[in-house]
Amino acid sequence: MESREFSRLGRSVSVVGLGTWQLGADWGDVDEKDAHAVLEAAADSGVTFFDTADVYGDGRSEQTIAAFLKDHPGSGITVATKMGRRVD
Repeated sequence: MESREFSRLGRSVSVVGLGTWQLGADWGDVDEKDAHAVLEAAADSGVTFFDTADVYGDGRSEQTIAAFLKDHPGSGITVATKMGRRVD
């Protein structure tokens, strides 16, 4: 997998990233086993950049990625997340 320097972080990330909206199960049920299989397949393919957001399944995508990373310390995966919910 080709990678590029993410200069602001001082690290390289894969040119192909994994968008994880689907792991939040907003578009249908995704069980944890299947979600972890998606993350595992991406990592095994050399993907080191995961994109998520707090609104993906009301935080479920972020929680799934966190559990995956806990099981894969030192994986070199960089996670980008977004926020923007209004708290009134």
